[in-house]
Amino acid sequence: MSDPAHTQHDIFRPVPRTGVIYVMAEAAERGFAYGKPGWANLGQGAPETGELPGCTPRVHHIDVDPASHEYGPVGGLWELREAVAALYNARYRKGLPSQYSAENVAISAGGRTALTRVLATLGNGHLGHLLPDYTAYEELLGIFRAFVPIPIVLDPAEGFALTPARLRAEIVGKGLGAVLLSNPCNPTGQVVRGRDMRAWVETARKLGCALILDEFYSHYLYDAAAASEGASTSAARFVEDVNEDPVILVDGLTKNWRYPGFRLAWTVGPKDVVERLTSAGSFLDGGPPHPMQRAALPLLERDNADREALAIQKAFAEKRWMMLERIRELGLGLDHVPLGAFYCFASLDNLPPALQDGHAFFRAALEKQVIVVPGEFFDVNPGKRRSHIPSRLKSYVRLSFGPEAQVVREGMDRLAAMIAEHA
Repeated sequence: MSDPAHTQHDIFRPVPRTGVIYVMAEAAERGFAYGKPGWANLGQGAPETGELPGCTPRVHHIDVDPASHEYGPVGGLWELREAVAALYNARYRKGLPSQYSAENVAISAGGRTALTRVLATLGNGHLGHLLPDYTAYEELLGIFRAFVPIPIVLDPAEGFALTPARLRAEIVGKGLGAVLLSNPCNPTGQVVRGRDMRAWVETARKLGCALILDEFYSHYLYDAAAASEGASTSAARFVEDVNEDPVILVDGLTKNWRYPGFRLAWTVGPKDVVERLTSAGSFLDGGPPHPMQRAALPLLERDNADREALAIQKAFAEKRWMMLERIRELGLGLDHVPLGAFYCFASLDNLPPALQDGHAFFRAALEKQVIVVPGEFFDVNPGKRRSHIPSRLKSYVRLSFGPEAQVVREGMDRLAAMIAEHA
């Protein structure tokens, strides 16, 4: 007779939802649905997808060639790989002797798939990751057993910045073989750029430590970052030899072209790395969707890409200032004014006691039909190895200005009313 305490399903481990997915599921239980009126989704991890003043014309239909009914190559269509390489060379490598080619590019079905491929190719060693950073890294860093994830804790008093000197000390002191981070950062909006990024790449080159940079917000730049970087930013600008420098870049259509539904991304790096992660794709995912790749080709032409980037910067800068003004009015704190991405990582320390915890704030906001993301979800903790230590980020929430301006305005108005009720 079988033991009732055990079932045939015991072989399956519990798999937690990522922070944003958890938040959206909780909101759905209270009646939220995408497109449903009455809700202000300030937890949104995607940008508004409609027309913006001056943007590249939006894709409204896709012609499917019968040849696209077949599987495409696991590494992506050669034409799209060439287009990605050409864009990086035009933007960041003009006049440099080492140029990216199609062999330096792999296409995948979205950013998580691209990052999964990269991490699946890592061997034994230590992988540094920043705190705070993108919530989905937590499970991704915990699922592969070949490497050990090592946290690099950033200080709110320093605006959650990581200096080149501190990066070098972390690599040497912790024996890191690779470092993973989002840049611009989700959730803080920090941007490593210019001389600092040059020093980062030089450090990676000299120490043989791979930089795995999630550049999904590289079009979203404001103030000093926009002034110094122009339409977009990338560590590709400071790579000396595209096949020798251990710099791996991940980007895609989701954020920077505002097509999250296309599920199309790319990885740019040394040829031998691209070959390995393409091999990983052969058993992990089988390759990206064939028709979507052809639809993406015109979007990657330099003029179209820069036009979209500049339209994003103008429209999102206006929403950013709106949110920053309201944050100050409401008594929320900011350790760092975001120079990139479309989030404000707000401190709750100065609010009424009942709202100083990110989860409490989140649940109170749901009652006003506003969605935010508790800051604790960005305290990336693979395998819950730090279970005995309370999160340093419990008193933060991430607020998104990704939605349309009216949604951002309405959401901040409702949060103001919520905070006033607790005063």
